[in-house]
Amino acid sequence: MNLQEHFNVAVIIPTTLRASLIKAVASVFHQDFKGRIQILIGIDIKEGELSIIEKLKNDCPSNMAITVLDLGYSTSIRHGGIYSNKYSGAIRTVLSYSANSKYVAYLDDDDYWDKEHITDLLTAIEGKDWAFSLRWFVDSETGKPICKDEWDSVGPGKGINLDRFGGFVAPSNLILNKYACHHIFPYWSLSPFPDGTGEDRLVFSALLKQTNFGATDKHTSYYTIPKDVQYHSHHLKEFKARNIEWIYN
Repeated sequence: MNLQEHFNVAVIIPTTLRASLIKAVASVFHQDFKGRIQILIGIDIKEGELSIIEKLKNDCPSNMAITVLDLGYSTSIRHGGIYSNKYSGAIRTVLSYSANSKYVAYLDDDDYWDKEHITDLLTAIEGKDWAFSLRWFVDSETGKPICKDEWDSVGPGKGINLDRFGGFVAPSNLILNKYACHHIFPYWSLSPFPDGTGEDRLVFSALLKQTNFGATDKHTSYYTIPKDVQYHSHHLKEFKARNIEWIYN
């Protein structure tokens, strides 16, 4: 494959080589979009086996290419790096600029997508600066979908984050036009909170200023929600309102 030729879309995945990376990347492999897809995998530290990467390269479809960034050290302050983003340091920023595509989508290494996710996002972002999908919550222990996220990552001007953040869209739901959002990429490296989280809030805050956005209005992303996050009061309230009890009983 000619890597110099621009890809129709790039997918950026920061990772510590957790086993869940295989399922995440497989969901990209299974997309119904037949154009050129660049998959950029950035390794923060190697908590898992590097052989995962070789397996993914061997399974990669002919219309896709895998680009791997392995610096040999972490850029995250958690592991001795410089940048305050606890989980991936500067990985998303570096790969956003490196992607050989006008359009950049993001996927966490423990999330995954429906097969029409990229097709729907590319339709939604046409003529726009950025676009987003909706998502499902997935139980981190059983792997079972819990319910549609109808209150958290639901877009600008909506949801439980309205008063504090003006709404919210999670990374695995986003696609950005690089020409319009070039100045936003550094925020992926930074944290506004002492615990090193919140880079996604900084990015969303910057995106709010760019009102030319699109939405798929489809729940095509699956967010693996950790058990401790499920117990946050705002999530428990929403689960109970939908008569969902098995996750905490």
